[in-house]
Amino acid sequence: MTEALRTTVAGLEFANPVLLASGTAGYGRELAGVINLECVGGFVTKAVSPEPRHGNAAPRVWDFDGGMINAVGLANPGLDAVRAEALPWLAAHVKSPRVLVNVVGRTIEDFTRVVAGLDASPGFHAFELNVSCPNTRKGGLEFGADPDALRALVSDARAATSKPLFVKLSPTLPDVVSTAGVAMGAGATGVTLFNTMPGLVVDTGLRRPALGFGSGGVSGPALLPVAALATYRVTQALRGIPVIGTGGVRSANDALQLIIAGASLVALGTASMADPHAAETVVRDLSRWCESHGITTLADLRGSLEWPS
Repeated sequence: MTEALRTTVAGLEFANPVLLASGTAGYGRELAGVINLECVGGFVTKAVSPEPRHGNAAPRVWDFDGGMINAVGLANPGLDAVRAEALPWLAAHVKSPRVLVNVVGRTIEDFTRVVAGLDASPGFHAFELNVSCPNTRKGGLEFGADPDALRALVSDARAATSKPLFVKLSPTLPDVVSTAGVAMGAGATGVTLFNTMPGLVVDTGLRRPALGFGSGGVSGPALLPVAALATYRVTQALRGIPVIGTGGVRSANDALQLIIAGASLVALGTASMADPHAAETVVRDLSRWCESHGITTLADLRGSLEWPS
């Protein structure tokens, strides 16, 4: 693997900028016999909440022509099980990739409890806070859509850890630059752009939603331009902010689009669900691209987009 792909983000060294997005790699063990985890720069674990969550009714995932829609419901074994089983396995078996733990909750206290409860555990390097979750104390309003709640959530999480904190934002935010600024001001290290887009797929034969939950999160190729524009706007307005760009990445060219727009790292989601080896292919092709273009440090391309005058 070419040294050109190595990058340092948030004080962490990554062998390459390609990550597996939350929900696509489980807690690592699930993919250990399927792909070579050591080939990716890192991965984000499946969500962790204070208590176990069983998730939504089936079907939870549905393909359609433009990508995929899912309503898994953040199913996970809970804080105690992840701390006792998943993280020790990661510490023993995952060497090169940087591991980010995705955190979810229904209240601000839920997020803080997970961060504080896992902080001293081995096997991971950073947290990703999924603030697209509904705040039950605000009548279901997403944490990320409420500046005061977001500020309190990130501030409390920051007080519970010295590890890097990435805040995962929703593509439905009316002003993603302002929201990213609130998160950074409260102690975040960077942001993930984006979570899935809310949507609905209808089973026309049954005249019912295709998913058991009804609506779900849309992901896939069509979200790449959305993520690229948000990445560009956020990194232009908040210079130096680390961004994990995610949404529709299927190829090295897709990853390059996000990097040129300003992303420090890129994460594959839907592509890995369709082909578990997609991330390996992207890493290989990025390496070949750097060699063929005489690029010695891929990070030099970050934010190099020239906007039309």
